[in-house]
Amino acid sequence: MAKPDQESDDQKVEGADGMRIAKRIARAGLCSRRDAEKLIEEGRVAVNGKLLATPACVVTDKDKITVDGKALPAAETPRLWRYHKPKGLVTSHRDEQGRKTVFEALPPELPRVISVGRLDIATEGLLLLTTDGAIARHLELPSTGWLRRYRARAHGQVSDAQLEEIRAGATIDGISYGPVEAEIERVQGANLWLSIGIREGKNREVKRLLEHLGLKVNRLIRISFGPFQLGELAPGAIQEVGAKALVSHLGVKLAQELGLRAPTKEGAKRPTPGKHGKPHPQRPPQARKKTKR
Repeated sequence: MAKPDQESDDQKVEGADGMRIAKRIARAGLCSRRDAEKLIEEGRVAVNGKLLATPACVVTDKDKITVDGKALPAAETPRLWRYHKPKGLVTSHRDEQGRKTVFEALPPELPRVISVGRLDIATEGLLLLTTDGAIARHLELPSTGWLRRYRARAHGQVSDAQLEEIRAGATIDGISYGPVEAEIERVQGANLWLSIGIREGKNREVKRLLEHLGLKVNRLIRISFGPFQLGELAPGAIQEVGAKALVSHLGVKLAQELGLRAPTKEGAKRPTPGKHGKPHPQRPPQARKKTKR
């Protein structure tokens, strides 16, 4: 393997004509920006035939980028899907234990996608999938502050007063969890249903918080992730989020950085087509007739 080249002093600056290599890899949908940086550190990414030693590299459309010797796919307009993950699927591209993965269950005509965060094998409900690693990274960050809401069925009993302990934030086995929303929906025999809203999304967070209160979760369904709702989506079904809705939820500034078009203003009137499909010329306002007094 060739020795990775160090970054030159005349390195291009990120701007209108270029972007950082990790961001470009993420835009191609190959992986997240963080994972792209790992690929670079492992000496698996080359630009114009030279292996990189650092992610501090800016590339343009003229540069030839390869990962593990294969050409990087062209950056396309980012896309996002809502997927109703059934129980029993692993949120991973491959599983060492041979269990079926989410990506194996997706329709074959779907382009290569990555998940926004994960749902464990026993959790069902809303999972966001995207072709763009930059979108995935943005939505996963706790700083984004989007509420992830779950419905949890748990064996045992708990009072509303006891829920105050996790509403205010709790430390369990040395791990600090931020404040959460927690409400009892209804009691069903020896079980009860709860509505839980979290913003951090730490590993097994909902289950650990409820186990801390003496409850044993036997069903967990994610029903929303920020503005994206599970709604009536059937288990195993997938539905793409429209470009206009995606731009609206991400914000115009981020959408522009990702190459998405901002939605047009509703109600804006366009010239009515005239003969041969050409717009009618603007007519000057008619002058008022002068009346004698």
